[in-house]
Amino acid sequence: MAENQLNEMFEKYRDPRITEKESVVDEATAAVFLRRLVKCLHSSNFDRVDYVELVQEISRAYHLSKGVSEFYQNIALERRKEGEVFCDLDDGKGTILLLKNRIVANSGAVLITTVYVSEDAPVLSLNDYNNLDLMMNVIMSFISRRRLQRVVEQYIFFDENGYPNVRYYLRELFRLEESGQLGGMIAVNFDLHNFAVINMDIGRDNGDLVIQNYFSMIEEVIGNRGCICKLGGDKFLCIFSPDVKNEVLSILAGVPVAYDENIERKVKVSAAAGVYEIPEGSVINKDDVMERIMIATGVAKKQDEGAIVFYDDRMKETRERIKSIQQRFRDGLANGEFAVYLQPKVDVDTLEIVGAEALCRWISDGRIVMPDEFIPVLEQTTDICDLDFYVLEKVCGAIRRNLDMGNPDNLRISLNFSRKHLTNPDLLEHILRVVDQYKVPHEMIEVELTETTTDVQFRDLKRVVTGLKEAGIRTAVDDFGIGFSSLNLIREVPWDVLKIDRYFLPKDDESENSRACRMFRHVVELADDMGLEIVVEGVETLKQLEILRENGCKIAQGFFFDRPLPGEKFEERLVQRNYKDRF
Repeated sequence: MAENQLNEMFEKYRDPRITEKESVVDEATAAVFLRRLVKCLHSSNFDRVDYVELVQEISRAYHLSKGVSEFYQNIALERRKEGEVFCDLDDGKGTILLLKNRIVANSGAVLITTVYVSEDAPVLSLNDYNNLDLMMNVIMSFISRRRLQRVVEQYIFFDENGYPNVRYYLRELFRLEESGQLGGMIAVNFDLHNFAVINMDIGRDNGDLVIQNYFSMIEEVIGNRGCICKLGGDKFLCIFSPDVKNEVLSILAGVPVAYDENIERKVKVSAAAGVYEIPEGSVINKDDVMERIMIATGVAKKQDEGAIVFYDDRMKETRERIKSIQQRFRDGLANGEFAVYLQPKVDVDTLEIVGAEALCRWISDGRIVMPDEFIPVLEQTTDICDLDFYVLEKVCGAIRRNLDMGNPDNLRISLNFSRKHLTNPDLLEHILRVVDQYKVPHEMIEVELTETTTDVQFRDLKRVVTGLKEAGIRTAVDDFGIGFSSLNLIREVPWDVLKIDRYFLPKDDESENSRACRMFRHVVELADDMGLEIVVEGVETLKQLEILRENGCKIAQGFFFDRPLPGEKFEERLVQRNYKDRF
């Protein structure tokens, strides 16, 4: 400290005991104290006990009674006294302020150190003050660095609500990997099941409390044998030793969680969890662990409430197959590998072909890839939307060619559109643009849409169907009877056609009074009464055809007549026109 600063300090505190007398601690001893202090504070193996003992030794030499350090992250928090205060020395006699230092770091953090003496303490010299000030600055520098490290760690490894984040988790995985302790541990990635519904039921503030309490349950079970972190929202990661496996998985499977102080109001919380039991002695790194728990979680999220799925290598093979399909899809589309097949729709009384459904087949490397191999994969992204419009263009092109050739056998063609389209606000305009580009009469196109799973999708579905109907394009509700909102779907949405799914169609060995037959009969009556055209899918036997006739169903589709046919085979079938040869 410069002499003028010391003089200002003396003036400020007006301590009459500051004199030019001989020093209490000689220069050599002060130098030793300083070297020991620097060595202690800058050691890679800092020991707080050694540090406190040294501070107390220095304080005894200078007859100090009390030492206080304060740390605030910024000046505003300093004003509100919201920070950390430490007192490593206090004999209860420190009533006189001896020295006070305050610094504001470039980061805005504020650090203050203050030392006090008793009334009967010996008077210090200016040299003593200089040496004490120098040692206090060394301590302040150390404390500032340590506190700022904690602030930085808090910022990097914790979220705004104080939860450890994914960086914290990865650091823990790395630590376990480096120490050879990763093998044998259990890693889990989990999402809370239907937590959006819980938030709606009890409010977001209570929902936050539920998450906090649920997190604490798992954290308490894991203890110091692992960690739990928050990815964000209702998504979490944890890793723990096998001896707490059953307790943790029990919580993930579903437990009541309180959200009031009296622990009276509770809600059941469960998770969709992907679990990876890391083999003992395995050569594996943190990236492998993350990949495997994410794969298992993806499988768990497709299952029921509280699903807990353990990773196995077959999941990785499935994941690689999915990635391969997604990567090959674009080239396949550009190279024309996707072919449109047509499955006839037949009048059950005349057995004449009255329409067809367009279905897609992928012909890759000389092999037909069946829809159940690639459609579910494309449904995971918006790739399915591109395929749907590809099929629409092919259908419209074929209809246009037939019209230009004067072919009288142009039938109404239906094609499927994924519910993924419902997030596209321009879907209606896009469909009409393609149909009109090929100058196809609107009544020759029928769009099939499946049942929705959310209120938002339902509103979008109603908007799209209404718009298509107004444009003269017919719409069909596909797979009717296997969803959970079927009745509301046909009450609220202005469909033209109801396609009854094959699972709703009675089997040959079921009696007329069976539950399946009675339900099928009433659904047909309901649809007919509402003016909906009925198409029954999956007709495979003569007995099922008779059931359709007995119940007044007009149109059938299924293997009893034909499987989906390539375009040229369908044209050949149209020459025959009907299926009377079957009888």
